Amino acid sequence: MAEFIKIYEDKPSEAAIKKVVQVLRDGGLVIYPTDTVYGLGCDITNSRALERIAKIKGIKLEKANFSFICHDLSNLSDYVRQIDTATFKILKRTLPGPYTFILPGNNDLPKEFRKKKTVGIRVPDNNIALEIVKLLGNPIVSTSIHDEDEVLEYSTDPELIFEKWQHLVDLVIDGGYGDNIGSTIIDLSGYEPVIVREGKGDPDIF
Repeated sequence: MAEFIKIYEDKPSEAAIKKVVQVLRDGGLVIYPTDTVYGLGCDITNSRALERIAKIKGIKLEKANFSFICHDLSNLSDYVRQIDTATFKILKRTLPGPYTFILPGNNDLPKEFRKKKTVGIRVPDNNIALEIVKLLGNPIVSTSIHDEDEVLEYSTDPELIFEKWQHLVDLVIDGGYGDNIGSTIIDLSGYEPVIVREGKGDPDIF
């Protein structure tokens, strides 16, 4: 059964963040808050954990469209091909924030994602998520646990999330009520920004 821990976003406990990071380093799956819906994540470098998430979602890992949760833009060059100044300015202006940006992937992607031409990058405006990724030292691969067929509260109330997911994951963070609107997804892999999905982030800033 998963562990259930409370972390306060305004001042995340260092000990609690260390515990979460240890679970991730050990190949565990963690449900954590973002600035939109709660996310299900694992260490990007752990193949076994990536397979577990894909199995839970019922998809083949190489076909999965997971987001990479980064602490800031300094990780970008590890996974993304060189981007132009205009694209970088968009990222700088909107992150951290409720956006997922689709960018062209490079050859250094983890082997599970090598066949993908693009990757989704997130820098959520949530201290808990950012502190976890910062201490981990590399991105979390993440997917939202918002399920269209479930009662809405499942994606917002941490206690209900724990009830539903406790036997599938290793740790659930109670970071307060989540949102029930996903991030705005913007494709920046072409010549012009394309809004793939309107979510919490204002699409009109582009």
